[in-house]
Amino acid sequence: MTDQQLHNLVVRISAEQFHKPFRHKAFFNPRLRTTGGRYMLGSHNIEINRKYFEQLGEQELIGIIKHELCHYHLHLEGKGYKHRDKDFRELMKQVGAPRFCSMLPEEKKKSSQQRILIYQCSKCQMEYHRKRSINTARYVCGKCRGKLVKVKEMLIE
Repeated sequence: MTDQQLHNLVVRISAEQFHKPFRHKAFFNPRLRTTGGRYMLGSHNIEINRKYFEQLGEQELIGIIKHELCHYHLHLEGKGYKHRDKDFRELMKQVGAPRFCSMLPEEKKKSSQQRILIYQCSKCQMEYHRKRSINTARYVCGKCRGKLVKVKEMLIE
């Protein structure tokens, strides 16, 4: 799907579901990582994450567009356009827009794996298993005060 096809889809959904025109731009933004789309308050444009269309299909894309159009139309009307506002929640329910987009398959894969870091004392060989990395210049072995060295990093499912 091209940016022009996406724009045409947004215009069509706005007219059919909201009965209001969409007068700004809608396009794919390759820099979006953690969200399906976003409405820009300053320019009134809508940016969409292409991965959601490619990996989850057109139905997920339509849901994201409806969600962003709720922000768009409410903001232009001067009503509550934020997620916590009553106007926003009511309009989302009315048009059947999802509150959150689905998780991408590649993100599900990452979240099911757990990273374990293993540090070892250079003096007494004591091993430390950690989920988060530690600053080896600042922290020392709790047993003998020896220098810690990162030995390896493992992924556990």
